[in-house]
Amino acid sequence: MARNELRPVIKLRSSAGTGYTYVTTKNRRNDPDRLKLRKYDPTIRRHVEFREER
Repeated sequence: MARNELRPVIKLRSSAGTGYTYVTTKNRRNDPDRLKLRKYDPTIRRHVEFREER
């Protein structure tokens, strides 16, 4: 099964500098720019902004 280029797998890295990452997919048609999500970082035990890494 080939990977779908419309929904690539991306890494979301914590902006707090802890090195914690989430792995998810995104729809390129709906979100052509880099993704920014506010998620939980367990190393500092609070919600921070996670940004898409290429």
